[in-house]
Amino acid sequence: MENVFSCSRTGVDYNLIKGAKTFIEKQDLLLEKKAKLFALLGNVVRLKMVQLFLHYEKMCVCDLSDVLEMNQSPISQHLRKLKDGGILSSKRDGMTIFYSVTPDIKEDLIRIIK
Repeated sequence: MENVFSCSRTGVDYNLIKGAKTFIEKQDLLLEKKAKLFALLGNVVRLKMVQLFLHYEKMCVCDLSDVLEMNQSPISQHLRKLKDGGILSSKRDGMTIFYSVTPDIKEDLIRIIK
């Protein structure tokens, strides 16, 4: 037999319910943004990449390929997802594109990863 949990409250705290609904509705956009961030960081390769960027500031596809011992194609796909998600930005230097953490999200990432 399966354990079934159910609520057995004796009364409804309508002020709590109303307040909690208002609170969560005000947080909705922020929570959606955080959920997308967690989804991006939920992949171990992307999490490793972000950790590297936080420590080394900027890296190119070749650097990441050497460090993570992966082909450049999957590295590029992960970089694109991180860039599309607003976590990374890129800057071209000659023929090389260097990636780095977007400044406005850096402190959030540090808190999340620690």
